[in-house]
Amino acid sequence: MIVCVCHRVSDRDIAIAASSGCPNFDALQDDLRVATACGACRDCACAIFEESRVQGGGQHAHSMAGAIQILRAA
Repeated sequence: MIVCVCHRVSDRDIAIAASSGCPNFDALQDDLRVATACGACRDCACAIFEESRVQGGGQHAHSMAGAIQILRAA
């Protein structure tokens, strides 16, 4: 799913960056530009990034569920 519409960044892009050793969310923003325009996706992108790091970049179904919950709450 597309997380950042402004820069067309998907949950897979974020998970790949996390599993490739991206050290923190600031570095992710530098690399992918996620959440650097309007900022509406910041919480969702951050949740996906953190869960992907915890899971070692493996399956990100739980992060998808968390992202959907965040989007619904907004």
